Amino acid sequence: MALVKKLFLIDAFALIYRSYFAFSKNPRINSKGLETSAVLGFVNSLVEVIKKENPTHIAVVFDTPAATVRHKEYSEYKANREAMPEGISVALPYIDKLLEAFNISKLYADGYEADDVIGTLAKKAEKQGFITYMMTPDKDFAQLVSENILLYRPGNKWKPTETWGVQEVLNRFEIKDVSQVIDFLGMMGDTVDNIPGLPGVGEKTAKKLLAEYGNMENLLENAHLVKGKLGEKIQAHKEQGILSKRLATILLDAPIEIDESALAVKKFDVEKVQALFEELEFRNLAKRLMGQSEVPEKVEKSKSNTNQKTSSNDGQIDLFAIGFDDTPPAPSYQTIEDLKTNYTLVESRELRAALLEQLLQQKSVCFDTETTSLNPLKADIIGMSFSYQKNEAYYVHIAEGQEEAVVNEFKGFFEHTEIEKIAQNLKYDYKVLAKYGVHIKAPIFDTMLAHYLLEPDQRHNMNVLAQNYLNYSPISIETLIGKKGKNQLSMRQAPLERLYPYACEDADITFQLKEIFHKKLDGSKSYDVFKKVEMPLISVLSAMEIEGIKIDVDALADFSKKLEQQIVELNNNVQKLAGIPFNLASPKQLGQTLFEHMKLVDKPKKTKTGQYSTSEDTLIKLKGKHDIIDDILEFRQLQKLKSTYVDTLPELADADTHRIHTTYQQAVAATGRLSSVNPNLQNIPIRSEKGREVRKAFVPRNEAFTLLAADYSQIELRLMAHLSQDKGMLSAFQNGEDIHATTAAKVYQVELEKVSREQRSNAKMVNFGIIYGISAFGLAQRLGIKRAEAKEIIDNYFMQYPKVKDYMDLSIEHAREKGFVETIMGRKRMLNDINSRNAVVRGYAERNAINAPIQGSAADIIKMAMIHVEEALKEQDFKSKMLLQVHDELVFDVHKKEIDIFKRLIKDKMENALLLSVPLKVEVGLGPNWLEAH
Repeated sequence: MALVKKLFLIDAFALIYRSYFAFSKNPRINSKGLETSAVLGFVNSLVEVIKKENPTHIAVVFDTPAATVRHKEYSEYKANREAMPEGISVALPYIDKLLEAFNISKLYADGYEADDVIGTLAKKAEKQGFITYMMTPDKDFAQLVSENILLYRPGNKWKPTETWGVQEVLNRFEIKDVSQVIDFLGMMGDTVDNIPGLPGVGEKTAKKLLAEYGNMENLLENAHLVKGKLGEKIQAHKEQGILSKRLATILLDAPIEIDESALAVKKFDVEKVQALFEELEFRNLAKRLMGQSEVPEKVEKSKSNTNQKTSSNDGQIDLFAIGFDDTPPAPSYQTIEDLKTNYTLVESRELRAALLEQLLQQKSVCFDTETTSLNPLKADIIGMSFSYQKNEAYYVHIAEGQEEAVVNEFKGFFEHTEIEKIAQNLKYDYKVLAKYGVHIKAPIFDTMLAHYLLEPDQRHNMNVLAQNYLNYSPISIETLIGKKGKNQLSMRQAPLERLYPYACEDADITFQLKEIFHKKLDGSKSYDVFKKVEMPLISVLSAMEIEGIKIDVDALADFSKKLEQQIVELNNNVQKLAGIPFNLASPKQLGQTLFEHMKLVDKPKKTKTGQYSTSEDTLIKLKGKHDIIDDILEFRQLQKLKSTYVDTLPELADADTHRIHTTYQQAVAATGRLSSVNPNLQNIPIRSEKGREVRKAFVPRNEAFTLLAADYSQIELRLMAHLSQDKGMLSAFQNGEDIHATTAAKVYQVELEKVSREQRSNAKMVNFGIIYGISAFGLAQRLGIKRAEAKEIIDNYFMQYPKVKDYMDLSIEHAREKGFVETIMGRKRMLNDINSRNAVVRGYAERNAINAPIQGSAADIIKMAMIHVEEALKEQDFKSKMLLQVHDELVFDVHKKEIDIFKRLIKDKMENALLLSVPLKVEVGLGPNWLEAH
């Protein structure tokens, strides 16, 4: 019987990045300070797949820096990708050397991505009788799967390795033919690769459209049949749909051939591998790979090992014959099967009463809710779990229709003011229980937020925390409800015999994590922030999210129509001014029109891919050269405004109340700032006239109320004055001076009353730029002046405010010594890259060292203000409500009869949130909508 030819094509960067981030919590650093995480993970995966899968042929496929066909067609392709982490860039030379030492081919083709090289080779190998495995976690490769081409998706401790054949692909995407994968990807788009897709089309919608229309082309041809706004969006973005499909299509014409002898699995060079392992300090891997208790000093030692087969006398070892343990070196996490747990299902009223009696006798109890939705305002509770001792927990099952009654049986526990309630992401549970009239009272402890204060730049989800701190892998939710797709169950449908251990385990793990995090926080400044800021803020944010804010849906609909008309008019006018028809939404066609047809400049700027740059910055520099530029900029602005805000906000509003309920994220921004989603309130436009119209749609609940906006004035500059203790800056704020005019007078050395508007504007840019570590080059660009002039302004600034420069230098020095900086209240910002050898990476960390204490302190101040305001609202039984927090601003729905007292209250609470060396100043405005109140 002929030997089956089994080819493994490995997506290099997918595996390298995966390996690097697998060690993100505990990166591997050798004694020379070299981070070896990516190399170690990559080599482990490589050796493991060779041992387990026994390929006959293998190659590792890389991307190259050269521009690809996709970049040339669409300049924004992969534009959102972040810079390569330093831990990966330093790993690449070692990976190259190790592949050479392992005698494994490294393949690439300039102008083509690794995906295209893999696709081309897989198809050619199929014709030559190979079974090909594409080793990558990237689901895009599913488009290539056939009877003899399989997708090999490496697993981890939570998910086993998966091999997708044709049937697996059809099931995963819910399609009838593998060829539809490209249509699916094109419709959805890809935020990672910046493929736009069709607006309004997510995974579910893409599946539905494919089931009805079969492919992208047929959908676009019949877009007029798609009902509602989705149909309108598809009709308006047909070319974008075709472009997205092309960008998602893996090319099969890369200039590369199958060389069977080069791809054949060979023995590795012991001496080379040994030398590299010694340099990288991979002692355990060397032991596994070469069968020695230590890294062998000479090749001869490995040859004398009788348990190890080698080739005759060539210093080579057969990867299939080596006598090493098959287990990868990553830690073997315990699971529920390894532990003796006491998890109890509680179903009867009598058992619930007995459990409640036990809970009321404890000092601390962890709890968790199981619900029907990730949206707590829409979710129904199906159960609650409790744990107050390691490896012991109870699950209270709640039958449908009994939710309010059962939850209220535990009201005495949740509202007890002496028992500590522990949870992971407690705000979610707070909102769920509030729906049934139960309000969790302090003391509380949220493990997610505790870890956020300990490690603000890390991930905080429970599975990751369990792995990193408990060496434990929790039950996967897929074992309860199955994988995503049409066959996935709801949590209410999950079998109770599987659900209750899952729920109990959540409470048990969280209880154990609390014990660890409390010890780490206790006695630190961070614990003060945890107790005084983050924990009290949970109930404040919960109340704001539940309350929501009303939007004028009809006003937005009218505005949308006006914008659409203006967009059409602008498009027509641009075509007329250009003198030729072209697609204004296509950067490529726009560039060709402006620089080849109209020849607006002699030497137009080009992108790295060789395409003409039509970025906003480029177009702004062309203003005045032709009327077409103003129209193009306005077209883009209005199109983004309409799609991102005007048409989207009504879709996010409750259909009955027309209220938007944003979700505030407490554990995302490492600075301590709040962020929000659905919608992202931080990005609601304010600078342009038409952008401000969006804020007009945010309105009071009814005619008896008005909106009030309270905004901290120049809080970051006031914090700079406090932290630096610069006398000039302190004096300006203490005397109520215009800080920008004062700075202009000092920097330009003119009398205060003679400061021009331009000088004040420049000084304002310098004041705020200094906080973010602006350079002379950056300031020159912003002000449109020469770099030498910008440098002179910055030098003069530091001469006038010398303590500011001292603060900046000392902040960087402190960060180098300690590895972190702190806010006034003690919130830490870890800066692991502050001593990086990479100047760009180090510079970013240095700017954070200057800015993080300022931004973080501003975040602490507004959070404290929110807590104090909410306390006063409850104490004095106001009808007025706090609705929004955006940057340094709070927005309230104020009853008109409470306006005067409320204004005084807000100013008092916000201006006295934290005592500084300079006064905090709050500006208050009122209006029938957010715009007029701001």
